[in-house]
Amino acid sequence: MTPLTLNLDTVHLSDEQFYQLCQNNRELQFERTAKGELIIMPPVGGESGNREADLIIDLGIWNRQTDLGFTFSSSTVFKLPNGADRSPDAAWIQKKRWQTLTPEQRRKFPPIAPDFVIELRSATDDLQMLHDKMREYMNAGVQLGWLINPQQQQVEIYRQGQDVEVRNLPTELRSENLLPRFSLTLSSYL
Repeated sequence: MTPLTLNLDTVHLSDEQFYQLCQNNRELQFERTAKGELIIMPPVGGESGNREADLIIDLGIWNRQTDLGFTFSSSTVFKLPNGADRSPDAAWIQKKRWQTLTPEQRRKFPPIAPDFVIELRSATDDLQMLHDKMREYMNAGVQLGWLINPQQQQVEIYRQGQDVEVRNLPTELRSENLLPRFSLTLSSYL
């Protein structure tokens, strides 16, 4: 099942209306592009859901040990500077940046780009759509992003101001300076 994209050229949803749409339809997961297109994301299967949970667990354990920031699941919608509302599979924000938001901004869809994102391609995800999403994250100020692609046994590493690095699986990823001592071994994705 692929995402359903609705073209809302003539209908403009305000941020509050988009938020209410999501709240009134909690069984669905929505994203919104910078052009205002509404994307209804399909649920993932068991294999992808398990992999995604493992990524969040690894990131969350590292974060608990370091207390450097905040970890977020794929249910979190971030309002990016370009107007898009996006939900990475896993995300992390430095503590000092998160604390600049008001309590109201933290409760709703935070108007902030994460510092670090992970996208995990499920069997039905369109690769070009994920590439576009990763570029959008980088343009929004995300410092580091990993696109894990089990179907092609690769991971793409996105860094601010650099070309995309592609590695074949299995591999070990390190977050360099952004998340000190965080690493992820991707041999389990074979």
